[in-house]
Amino acid sequence: MTTSCQGVPATGAREVYLDYAAATPMDPRVIEAMLPYLGERFWNPSAPYRRARQAKDAVEDARRRLARVIGARPDNLVLTAGATEANNLAFAAVDAQADAMVLVDAIEHESVLSCAAARPHRVMGVGSDGRLDPRALEAALSAEVGLVSVELANGEIGAIQPIRRLSQVVAAERRRRLEVGERRPLWLHVDASQAAGHLSVNVSTLGADLMTLSASKIYGPKQVGLLWASDDVTLSPLILGGGQEGGLRSGTENVAGVVAFAAALELADGLRAQESRRLRDLRNRLQRQILTACPWAWVSGPRKDARRLPGLLHLCFPLLDARRLVILLERRGVSVGTGSACAASKMRVSHVLSAIGVPDEVAAGSLRLTLGRPTTEDEVTYAAEALVAAVHDEMGRLRLSEDDMCAASRELRVAVGGRSPYA
Repeated sequence: MTTSCQGVPATGAREVYLDYAAATPMDPRVIEAMLPYLGERFWNPSAPYRRARQAKDAVEDARRRLARVIGARPDNLVLTAGATEANNLAFAAVDAQADAMVLVDAIEHESVLSCAAARPHRVMGVGSDGRLDPRALEAALSAEVGLVSVELANGEIGAIQPIRRLSQVVAAERRRRLEVGERRPLWLHVDASQAAGHLSVNVSTLGADLMTLSASKIYGPKQVGLLWASDDVTLSPLILGGGQEGGLRSGTENVAGVVAFAAALELADGLRAQESRRLRDLRNRLQRQILTACPWAWVSGPRKDARRLPGLLHLCFPLLDARRLVILLERRGVSVGTGSACAASKMRVSHVLSAIGVPDEVAAGSLRLTLGRPTTEDEVTYAAEALVAAVHDEMGRLRLSEDDMCAASRELRVAVGGRSPYA
């Protein structure tokens, strides 16, 4: 069997995969690192004999390597079955505070929004580019707030949040509480799952108190993640049992997955600068090619490269149905997403697009194209041509002309006050 990009099977026709924000193929070097622990080194790390201790040593070595990349101490890492569990564990920390409120922004991942919805909470609005203004956080903070959760980068429109500035707002509120004798702790949680491999995830640089990471977004295995928590945060377990992970995450350790996670994060960190530049250039080329042919299309997210993920392009095609475009693209061998895989599976308008003011008529025609390590210039060119052809096929089916599309785009922009989501 041949492959057109690493880990993505071809079926005779050309295959181009552009949904790396949803899932990345495992890097061969990561697979090589984990294979022994799927075979001859299968031992349970909690068993008392020598070979089991070797498995335990492998877990602890992986923990040290993970901690080194994020600038943390190994004892502050809790290994989990993915980012969703890590986010739930972070939110559980605030439950010990009586009547504590949590703050989240409106474009967070479903797992964060669901955790917030289960507790007293407030949702902060974002700008038309998807970024949270630190002044909005400052205005939303009150004495009742115990936890603020803001992702480092959004996986749907690529908006990178000003986490360092937001952490300074949180620190100022902590100082105010100390000065007036208020005893409630205040923590900043950052879900950095989509950002790892593109941005620094050093916890000191970010100024976070808790941080979530996922192996599946950085060419590692699925269902492996971590939560880092500072010394000031007291965590409460979600899963009870044998007392693994310092009693915070019971269950037999996923030795192979954890070893692979460490290998994947080290590789991602080492390749970060070079790969981010390459993906940014490819993404910008893809954007130019599509917008040259479809100038009425909307691009969502920040305009400045420094404020959006390098390999992500979110486009909206007014009056068209994204589901039909996905099918037409798949027939041409191109796989793309329509936003967060979690939201897309429920076939509903994206809460992210609603939060940044994109009208439903535009949001219904939205596609997310995400590039990855295997993506080549040739694939970008082919994908752009395939998308333009699919768009024009759909316009023909609906008897829509270029003039119709331009007029509709102008009218919809007027309806939202002339604002563009690409700001």
